[in-house]
Amino acid sequence: MKTYTLNFSQKLPISLAEAWDFFSSPLNLAKITPPGMNFIITSDYTEKTKMYEGMIITYKVSPLLGIKMDWMTEITSVKEHQYFIDEQRFGPFKFWHHEHHFEEIDGGVLMTDKLIYGIPFGPIGTIANALIVGKQTREIFEFREIAVEKLFGKYG
Repeated sequence: MKTYTLNFSQKLPISLAEAWDFFSSPLNLAKITPPGMNFIITSDYTEKTKMYEGMIITYKVSPLLGIKMDWMTEITSVKEHQYFIDEQRFGPFKFWHHEHHFEEIDGGVLMTDKLIYGIPFGPIGTIANALIVGKQTREIFEFREIAVEKLFGKYG
């Protein structure tokens, strides 16, 4: 299986505690996901729920042509105010490992994401990544960057 790695970073003009509070709440993911994904968290969590190791989060998502899919991730590792990792247990990818890192910097927080993913279907998956999936995944993170800036303001 071929894997792909994408890295993203964004500086936020907020405290580390505020960044952690927002991003460690599973329900906030829907606030920073493009509306066209029809992203719905189906787990029974509230706004006050915070991530913990072993947490299972379920979603409905329409990543392609409006086709609804089930997606399940597990929070496999958490170090409060530093990072958390989610991994797909069931969903559209053959492999999904997403690291979310937070580092206090002068005037705010540096948020860094490292995503490693694989697509099923061998050579067809490779073509799908080149034509659709890779671009769409980058666009999701670009949307997130704008949404986060609208929520917290521009750094600098």
